[in-house]
Amino acid sequence: MKKLTELYPGASSDVLIRGIKINSKEVENGDLFVCTMGVTADRHDFIDDAIKHGASAVVVSKDIKKVSIPVIKVPDTNRELPYLCQKFYDYPDQKMKMIGVTGTDGKTSVSTIIQTLIGSDICGYIGTNGRSCAKFSGDNPNTTPDAQNLYLYLDEFVRFGCKYVSMEASSEAFFRGRLQAMQFDISAFTNVTSEHLNIHGSFENYLSSKLMLFCQTKKDGYCILNKDDLYYEQFKEASNGKILTYGLGDDNDLVIENFEICPRKTNITFRYKDKSYNIVSPLMGDFNVYNLACAILCTISLGIPIDVILERIKDIKISGRLELLNTNTPYFVMVDYAHTPNGIARLLNFVHTLNINRSIVVIGQAGERDSIKRPKVGNTVVNNASYAIFTYEDPRSEDPKKICDDIISELKVDHDNYEIVIDRREAIQKAIDMAKENDMVLILGKGNETYEKLKDEVIYFNDIEEAYHAVAKRQIRESE
Repeated sequence: MKKLTELYPGASSDVLIRGIKINSKEVENGDLFVCTMGVTADRHDFIDDAIKHGASAVVVSKDIKKVSIPVIKVPDTNRELPYLCQKFYDYPDQKMKMIGVTGTDGKTSVSTIIQTLIGSDICGYIGTNGRSCAKFSGDNPNTTPDAQNLYLYLDEFVRFGCKYVSMEASSEAFFRGRLQAMQFDISAFTNVTSEHLNIHGSFENYLSSKLMLFCQTKKDGYCILNKDDLYYEQFKEASNGKILTYGLGDDNDLVIENFEICPRKTNITFRYKDKSYNIVSPLMGDFNVYNLACAILCTISLGIPIDVILERIKDIKISGRLELLNTNTPYFVMVDYAHTPNGIARLLNFVHTLNINRSIVVIGQAGERDSIKRPKVGNTVVNNASYAIFTYEDPRSEDPKKICDDIISELKVDHDNYEIVIDRREAIQKAIDMAKENDMVLILGKGNETYEKLKDEVIYFNDIEEAYHAVAKRQIRESE
């Protein structure tokens, strides 16, 4: 808690501030309400509601009618918010080593691996899978939360004794200004393909937002780059810290010498400083070889001995990423977060290297998001999977039938290996019921997320739980 005069020395009141909120419905007694400009809402319109819920003061960037609580006026409330939150929580980001990971695919995996290699007792994680350290875990409203939540979470990590934070730094977070007050000790990028064009307007803008992470890296920090990615040179040019690279070429700091992908593990040989290391990774897929290389190089740059790092690889587990469920059935069920054309293609290519018969994919696309990629996803799935069931996936205010129609809109007329089942629960059940011996059912797009966004409500929904329920229903039906 802080007095208003501690945050704004020129304020006319020293009222006590207990928290910072931008959603009037979430305001509690003693909160400071910041009237940011949202995508569809101007929070200046909700000042009365915030006061009704107990706001002690309000920060605005427009002239407003006279109200009963202190008013602080700033030029831009959106720009003000992260600096205000940083100050309110006593600069928690400056008390820990900040590690930011960006990329189209692999952010969650790399961030989680880094936390494991450092140790969750001293390293927190923030990203798609929530927030966690050894002493607590919780959900996130966004991959990279809004500033009022982000700095609250960082303060939690400080209080729990964390010395590092491994976080996913999304392009939208930079676009919305959520991270503009933060400097990073380590920045890393996995790969870049077209994504989120509904937000950024163009691929160039999307790429520029990702590059901001490397511009905000400390001069004595490290920028960890994938040298095999098409856009490596742009990231190199933007990097403010010392550059370290990983990839297949011998000119990398961490060289991927070779690897062998097995059904439940990957044998990898990395070379670092002219010494080769043979390791067994519990992660599957060639993309996870790169993810692991990125995480190892990030961790090495923090000064952690490589022998300690390699010893911890066996403990890596990434919830909702290539998660093969323990169904005890003659068929297999896997849940993964893959939702981009590149991520889906790489996943399906990997799956078909395994000893399986058919691949049956359940997938949708989010509403009010990048509609341009929907037909690309449809083509990628039907061209790489045995059968596809298209369904809803966070449709929000969009008609889920229209979203599915967009997905199949550019499929060739001779494609007959797909159908639409709008209800996601029914789609998962249909896929499970279709599976025969040695088939692989893949439920994609949500990973271990615990919600679906439908119109004006958010419902509890978890693909892993639904898969187990569907398997149980099939087993009951077959035993009757």
